Amino acid sequence: MIGWYVHHHGYGHLSRFLAVQPHLRVPVAAFSSLPRPAGLDGAVPWTQLPPDADVVVQPDGSLCDPREADPTARGHLHWAPHGHPGHRARLAGIAEAAVARDLRVLVADVSAEVAVFARLLGLRTVVVTQPGDRTDAPHALAYDLADRILAPWAHGIVPSAALADRGDRVAWTGGVSRYDGRAASLPLPGRSVLFLGRTLEPEVRATAAAALSARGWTVDAIGHDAASRVDDPWPLLSSRTVVVSAAGQNSVADLAAAGARAVVIAQERPFDEQQRTADALRSAGLARVAPADVSAEELVAHVEGAAGDSPDWSRWQVAGAARRFAEAVEAMLP
Repeated sequence: MIGWYVHHHGYGHLSRFLAVQPHLRVPVAAFSSLPRPAGLDGAVPWTQLPPDADVVVQPDGSLCDPREADPTARGHLHWAPHGHPGHRARLAGIAEAAVARDLRVLVADVSAEVAVFARLLGLRTVVVTQPGDRTDAPHALAYDLADRILAPWAHGIVPSAALADRGDRVAWTGGVSRYDGRAASLPLPGRSVLFLGRTLEPEVRATAAAALSARGWTVDAIGHDAASRVDDPWPLLSSRTVVVSAAGQNSVADLAAAGARAVVIAQERPFDEQQRTADALRSAGLARVAPADVSAEELVAHVEGAAGDSPDWSRWQVAGAARRFAEAVEAMLP
């Protein structure tokens, strides 16, 4: 059986797991702080792990604030606070499942500590990497111990210094999108734009939307708050003239699946992940890139310019990426 750790920051890691899981030919057990997702195959065990970043009361009545408990082990780890029961319980739960379910491989998407722990358990370890400057000590340790490193983008399109000396263990799968193979909706008549997610400040989005509407554009905005969320954004994503999106790995893979003309805005993330991705998209001519502090006037210009673009999203290699990802994981089974 394969174990799979799904990181709880955002929903990109979960989306990747849900896209890959149907392609796995062997059973998989998942571990995450996130609750079990709706629609997951009922045969897949889902272990919801306790939190390890909250302040807890110790048996003696004292408080344990993990931020003050040497969580990085003097910079050698990302997060392993002293004395936190949730942290111990998380790793104990993974270890227990490794024995009870006879795990042979563990996919860490993403956690340096889980990757290292899996290797210490003697499991074949698959580490999912991301763009950005990941040459720090914790990442280096995880990558050095990994039996396989999976990069969910096309080889050569996003530079990564962390992978430069580890290429013999890296598999570039292409961008993994839940929409791979799904037919696009018919284009909306006229010019239309979709503002996707919490990419813009509300005032900038509203002002840009008003200006574009005045120029004859149809404007939609989804995912920026609870009221604007939709269960299935694909019909909008695949039918609008231009999409304005963040530069996260799943967002970009979805843009590629839709063949979208896009304006991407890198959000602040650890290790400059989205900025490095946005830079790669600009260099490859796949999307227009606007700064995080873009004005409404500048955004309108970017959107109208993008309407005439013809990006070759095949370069992101989304077609078949989830299957290739699954095959790379299964190849580690003894």
